Amino acid sequence: MSDSQAENSLPATPSGGVLDRALALVKFLRAGCPWDAAQTPSSLTRYLLEEAHEVAAAIGAGDAEALRGELGDLLLNVAFQVVIGEETGTFSREQVVAGLEQKMRRRHPHLYGLGPAEDWDTLKRRERGGGPPGSVLDDVPAGLDPLLRAFRVQDRVARVGFDWDDPRGAWEKVREETDEVGRELDAADPERLEDELGDLLFAAVNLARLAGAHPSAALARANAKFERRFRALEGLAGERGVVFGQATLAELDTLWDEVKRRERASAAAAGSP
Repeated sequence: MSDSQAENSLPATPSGGVLDRALALVKFLRAGCPWDAAQTPSSLTRYLLEEAHEVAAAIGAGDAEALRGELGDLLLNVAFQVVIGEETGTFSREQVVAGLEQKMRRRHPHLYGLGPAEDWDTLKRRERGGGPPGSVLDDVPAGLDPLLRAFRVQDRVARVGFDWDDPRGAWEKVREETDEVGRELDAADPERLEDELGDLLFAAVNLARLAGAHPSAALARANAKFERRFRALEGLAGERGVVFGQATLAELDTLWDEVKRRERASAAAAGSP
């Protein structure tokens, strides 16, 4: 292919705003790549969720360069959904943006000169058509991952007073659920054990919320800490000639404790709290 032919095969620069270039890019990809052309809103859902998590991870890491790249990947997935909507005649990009603008006008009347600021429940009741109030849980998105959905459900019911007065009550609930899990471990009933494990996780999310932490952020930090320590454990095992698969758990626990001591000593030397 000559340079002129390659240049002509590229998507034309759209005349609209800069974000329209993402939509033009997706149209170009679907016109020339069989894999892109075969995608549907459902087939792309897993990638949309994965990219959203990657964006959150970059934010949590404070990595601006990674965030820039991950936002581009997330934008690509959003653009795919919009372009496929246009191809199928389901909706247009104009309708997507207009719907967003209208929603923000409804939810921020004081910013648009449409009236005073209103509380969330009043706004949601109006969006439902002014009929009788539904459940406070109606606006919790069904597609959230279970950890985030538990947090959002607890936050919603707390708004109507169904909540502990302080984190201590939630902590006692965690202890209660922990005991119940222990009893089910002895009973060896898989379904009852799964139920109790779910209750324990739900209670732990509630404790995190009342303690002022977001459970997803707390778990992300725990994941990162474990991964960092385990990589250090692998390195220490290599130095000591300890072979995974042959070493006992007690031997690995000894190395794990040493990794934690080294980490604490390093943090203390650096003046970390």
